[in-house]
Amino acid sequence: MNRSTQKRVLLSSGRDGEFDKLALQFFWDIVKEKEPLVRSPYFPALFSFTAYMTFCLPYVALDFLSTKIPTLRRYKIQPQSYPTLEMMVPCVLRSVYHHMVLIFPVTVAHWYWRPVHLPVLAPELPKLLLDVTVCLLLFDFQYFLWHLLHHKVSWLYKTFHKVHHKHVSTFALTAQYSSVWELLSLGFFAAINPVMLKCHPLTEMIFFLVNIALSVEDHSGYDFPWSTHRLVPFGLYGGSPHHDLHHLKFRSNYAPYFTHWDKLFGTFAHVHPK
Repeated sequence: MNRSTQKRVLLSSGRDGEFDKLALQFFWDIVKEKEPLVRSPYFPALFSFTAYMTFCLPYVALDFLSTKIPTLRRYKIQPQSYPTLEMMVPCVLRSVYHHMVLIFPVTVAHWYWRPVHLPVLAPELPKLLLDVTVCLLLFDFQYFLWHLLHHKVSWLYKTFHKVHHKHVSTFALTAQYSSVWELLSLGFFAAINPVMLKCHPLTEMIFFLVNIALSVEDHSGYDFPWSTHRLVPFGLYGGSPHHDLHHLKFRSNYAPYFTHWDKLFGTFAHVHPK
């Protein structure tokens, strides 16, 4: 039975929840048309770098435009600081180096250890949203513990994490400006969570995209009316002001996204409104 026949059989089987998958099936079929690329050992590093630069570029454009357009400056968290081209280029070069020399060999090993399997059907939308949310919450907890430890232990901070704090006023391209250890350890957390949850490959891709997008937003240095922390209610999400304050003060707001761990551990610092 070929894949198209198998898909028709599954979709017509009448089992509960089977038709919910149709909401994402169109997009999944597009991905599967590129199956040789998606299953290649080159794809994860290419996917990661392309997504990262795609999410960074709008903020890079804003960084240059905001120096010329006064209206945009109102959204800068630290309006007195603007990244220059000389500050941005080393960040891009470090990211290129990390993806070529570190991420690519690691993903090749992962590809050999866990060959990519693309199922016929897309996941159901509620399942996808649940899995992405759980992956984000797990990553947020893992990052919080890692981050707290690397600030509390002086040797760890000076040896591994200090490089990420080179810029007190962050901009989008500083999101991945980090040491080898930081890049690999946090990358391991992001990669292992979908494996532990046995996520669908499409869910895994969307989680990676969301994670990269939120990390870039955290470091963007901008606070817009549509920023994520303004869309999530009850102060549950810290966002760019929360993380910007961490880079400015060093001793608070260790969680990358949500605020509950900092509040529970007494490391939460309020961001004063502008």
